[in-house]
Amino acid sequence: MIPVKNLFLILATLCFIIVIGGGVYEHVVMVPTWSAAPPSSLSMFNGKYGINPAPFWMMIHPLTIVLLIVSLITNWNNNRRKSILFVLVSYFLVLVATAIFFVPELISITGTPYQDMVDPSLLKRASTWEILSLLRLVFITALGIILLNALTKSNSAVILEKVTTVPLNYENDSMGG
Repeated sequence: MIPVKNLFLILATLCFIIVIGGGVYEHVVMVPTWSAAPPSSLSMFNGKYGINPAPFWMMIHPLTIVLLIVSLITNWNNNRRKSILFVLVSYFLVLVATAIFFVPELISITGTPYQDMVDPSLLKRASTWEILSLLRLVFITALGIILLNALTKSNSAVILEKVTTVPLNYENDSMGG
C-alpha cells in the first residue's frame, strides 16, 4: 500500500505533468494556428462550436494547487518539503502572472472579431504572447522536473540532532596530550 504522503505527492506530480502536457499541446497544435495571421486565423475560437480551452485550465490549476498544498502538509517533516514548497510558491507566482497578463492578453487577442485580413499590430502582440508563454512553459517544465526529483527523495522524517561541543584542552586535543 502506498503511504498517504507518497500518494498525494504522486497525484500532485501527475497533475503537474498534465499541466505541462496541456501547455505543450497548445504550443504545438493551437498557438501556431491562431497566431499565424490574426484576426483571420482566429476563426477556430469563433462561432457556436469554437474551441474553448478555459474549462480544462480552470479545473487543472486549482486541483494541482490543492494537491501540492496537501503534499506539502503531509511531507512537512521530511526531505521533500523544500522541493514541494519551492514548486508550490513558484507555480503560484506563475498563475498570478497568468491571471494578470497571459489570460487577459489571450482573451483580448482571440476575442478580436473575424476579418479576412492580417492586422500587423495584432500579429506582433500574438508573437510576443507566444514567446513569453513558451518561456513560462519552460519554467513550468523545470518545476515539474524538481517535483519529479522530490519523488526520489527519502520520505523518512528529518531528525534534528543536538550537537554538543566540547572545548579543546590538553586532555582531549587531537595531538594526544
